[in-house]
Amino acid sequence: MGTKIQSQIENTRLMTSKNAAKYLCISERKLWDMTKTGEIPAVRLGRAVRYDRSDLDDFIQRAKDRFANG
Repeated sequence: MGTKIQSQIENTRLMTSKNAAKYLCISERKLWDMTKTGEIPAVRLGRAVRYDRSDLDDFIQRAKDRFANG
């Protein structure tokens, strides 16, 4: 991940879909699909959709737990 994007991600709680997808190393399309199915929560601010970094971290932890438990 580029240092500029990484710096933006580290310094903000709410991320755009582009930054959230980069944070998770997935495509924006995959992120939208996961949001639509409820796997990853999103915050709607008017027409804008943002992702809370703590929700993304929780998702990562759940995925790690599922992988470890088979």
